[in-house]
Parts: sequence; C-alpha cells; structure tokens
Amino acid sequence: MTDISVIIVNYNVRHFLEQCLNSVLKASHSLITEIIVVDNASVDDSCHMVKVKFPMVRLIENNLNVGFSRANNQGIKIATGRYILLLNPDTVIEEDTLEKCFRFMESHPNAGAMGVKMIDGKGNFLPESKRGFPTPMVSFWKIIGLTSLFPRSRIFGRYYLGHLPSDQIHTIDILPGAFMFIRKKVLEKTGLLDEEFFMYGEDIDLSWRIKQAGYENYYFPETTIIHYKGESTKKGSLNYVYTFYNAMIIFARKHFSSGSFRFFSLLIHMAIWLRAGFSALQRILFRISLPVADAAVIYLGYLLIRPFWEEYKFGQRNYYPPEYMQVVVPAYILVWLVAVFYSGGYEPPVRLWRIVRGILAGSLFILVVYALLPASLRFSRALILLGTLWTLVALPLERVFMRFAGWKDNALSFPKKKRIVIAGSYKEVQRVASLLNETGLPFELAGYVAEHRDEHSETDYLGTTDQLPEIIRVHAIDEIIFCARDIPSAQVIENMLRLSETRTEFKIAPDEGVS
Repeated sequence: MTDISVIIVNYNVRHFLEQCLNSVLKASHSLITEIIVVDNASVDDSCHMVKVKFPMVRLIENNLNVGFSRANNQGIKIATGRYILLLNPDTVIEEDTLEKCFRFMESHPNAGAMGVKMIDGKGNFLPESKRGFPTPMVSFWKIIGLTSLFPRSRIFGRYYLGHLPSDQIHTIDILPGAFMFIRKKVLEKTGLLDEEFFMYGEDIDLSWRIKQAGYENYYFPETTIIHYKGESTKKGSLNYVYTFYNAMIIFARKHFSSGSFRFFSLLIHMAIWLRAGFSALQRILFRISLPVADAAVIYLGYLLIRPFWEEYKFGQRNYYPPEYMQVVVPAYILVWLVAVFYSGGYEPPVRLWRIVRGILAGSLFILVVYALLPASLRFSRALILLGTLWTLVALPLERVFMRFAGWKDNALSFPKKKRIVIAGSYKEVQRVASLLNETGLPFELAGYVAEHRDEHSETDYLGTTDQLPEIIRVHAIDEIIFCARDIPSAQVIENMLRLSETRTEFKIAPDEGVS
C-alpha cells in the first residue's frame, strides 16, 4: 500500500513546480510515495514540463481553473496513500521531510493532521506556519493591526499564536494549506475540502473540522520547508484582499453563531472598503508622482536660469517681477506637462521620443500664444527657449536616475524585442511566423494560441484565446497577431475589447500576408 500521496495544485508556476517536484522526489526515497499534480488550466507550459521531466507523476489537466479546493479534491479522490500531503507548488521540502512527518503521525494516533515550520525565500519564518482559530475578536485584532504590533501577545497575537515558540512542537487550531499532512481515514470522517472556498479559507475550514472530529492538529518544527508565498497570486492586490476576506465570511457563516457572524461580517466588509480606499489612494499618488517630480525639476531649472539670464542680458538680478516665477513659469510648466501627457510620455513603457515630442509641442504652443500677447505681458522669448532646453535635458536625465535608483515603473525604457503571440491554427501560425522572420524586424515569438484547446499541441502551444489575459500576464506579451483565416472578425474584436486594459498591441494577419 502507498504510504503517502502528495497532491500539488498548479496554476502558472511552471518553474516553481519543477523545483517542488524535484524536492519531493528526493524526499521519497525511503517511502512508497505517489505524486499527483492537478493543473488548473495553466498557460505556462507546466503540463508539458511534467510529462517530459516527471513521467512518473500522475497528471490531471483541467480545462479551466476550478479553484484550489476542487482541484485538491480531484487528487484526493484518486489517491491511494495512507496519508495525504496537500502541498503548494511554490514550496521546497527537505530530503527527510516526508519521513519525519510519516514517523510522527505513526507515533501519534491522536494526530489528524500536521504542518511544519515554513520560511520564505529570504529565510524568514512565516508566522502562518501555526495559527489560532479566527474568532471574531481574534480576527478584529488582526484587521486593525494589533496582531502586527504585538505579535507575541496571548491576546492580540493569537491569530498566529505568537506566544508559542516557533521551535517547539505544539497542538494548534489551524494548519496552512501550503503544507497539510493528513491521515486519510480522518478525511473519510470529516469529508473533503469544501468547494465553496475557491481560494483561501479552505485550510481553516478543514483544520477546524478535523478538531471537531476529535483529532489534534500539530505544528512540527523539526523539519522546515521553503514557501515562496503566493507566487500563483498577487497578494498585494485588491482582488486578493477581496477573495481572502470573502472566504473568511463563508467560514464564519458555517461555524459562527448568527450574532457572531453578523459582527464578523461587518468587520470584514469594513476591512475590504478600507483596503479599497487605500489602494485607490495609492494608485492616484503613483499616477501623479512623476508629473509632480517633473514640475519640481523644471521649476528648479528656472530658479537657476532666470538669474543667469538677468545678469547676462540686463546686468542685474530681479529684473523680472515676482509674478514671473509665481504665475508665468507655473503656466509654462503646466503646458509642458499636459503636452508630455498627451504625447504618451507618462504611459509605460516610458520612451524618450514621446517625452521629447511632448516638450517640443508644448514649447511651440507657448511660443504661439506668446506671440499673440500684448507687449506688456511678454517677458522673454529667450527664457522660453532656455526653459525648453533645460526641460529637454532634465526630464530624460531624471528618468535615467530613476532607472539606476530602482524606480523602474517611472524609469526611461529602452527599445526591446516585442514578445508576440499568434492566434490561429498551428499551420497558419507557422506561415505567419515565417512572414514575420522575412521582415527582419526584431521580435520574439512566445508561442501560439488557438480558438479551441489543441489536443495535439506542439511545445509552443500556450492555450486558448479564452486564456489570453493570463497568457499576457505570465509571458509578458507585447503584441497579439490574429490569423484572419482561423479567427473570425467578431472574435478578434471581442478579444480586443476584452483585452483593452492590458496595453497589448493587436494586429490581424490576412490570408496572404501580415499587416
């Protein structure tokens, strides 16, 4: 009989999955182990990698992302092991992790499940290795930040059980879904993961049901794993916050009394709205940060240029009235910033020619308006031209500095090869790719997508057109070329509308050429 069935749910983390599988194989030498990978419609070539490099692995390929709980249940239903290990793909386990866990469970018949000590990719201990039951008050302390301020408090730090030493074995309430080593006969009593939880919360729910069934959950720090933490999700995004807290509401509805549930639900919704407001404020501040920095740089230039010109031209300082720096120069700056904005100078990737085009267009507008003004309002055409020269030099240098300082979102970008995906049948994709090569233009073909799943796919097949949003994100796609022979115009338009927020460029390749 199989000792352990390791179940790994994968979603677009091919390289982490490969590393994880290698570590599991190394840890399986002294035990009869089966490995089951359930892939949730990844578009990063994960399945092909598993088939080629790990033929001994049992692979379930889903045609769509069915969620973490349902995918794990798919694996559990075909598992033959006495123990089930639910393992995240972005983990690396030690060579003796499986054996130590197996021996511990064998010697502790009251143990329904266990977790281990987890560290992140930088070696930091992950507090979610051991957690307490998220009662309304425990959750409240976490939401308002007292858990972070007092991590070792028995009251405020109970969410992560911070008062329990991380290097000692303990019975705990909640195990992390990244590593759940479960006795299979316990699952036969508690039932499988609740599929109402799409992602997050299912580990809390199952851990609690294991305790309700009369078993203990153990934290076992005598073996350690690396958990890179959420490589298949964006944990800083608002979508993550909503999904996570919505899972908590589902859990509260199942396990709390009606009064506690209403209080908990109120707290959760407050947390979501506060986080949404904070995220919106962050986005606004980020969007205006570069124009504000540009305005400051240009104004600083005028603080240096004006006295220089006054000395050179008139032999004295403060020739121009205070209104020049208080009103006129800010007006110039506003024109330049607006012109750079409409020229695309603030859209990523930041291109030098867009900035220069915007500055020159702004200067032309300023000079035209200047020529139409009465003589009493015309201060100096020379200062406009000197300001233009300063702006042409200072703004690109500012962005170069940002690049070296690590502020890549606002930094000057340099031309690179476009990463292209071609949508169509494999035969048509080959024809279009050949035509692209003949143009001599620099590009990198990431792969191709088809309107329907390609059961006889080549290695460069990425997925279906329905999966294009994920394909764009995972493969950093710059341009999509639709083959008119295979993709109807209505479908092309539908996809372009659906993907309009991705900043991806679109082309349509006619039957006999590439436009």
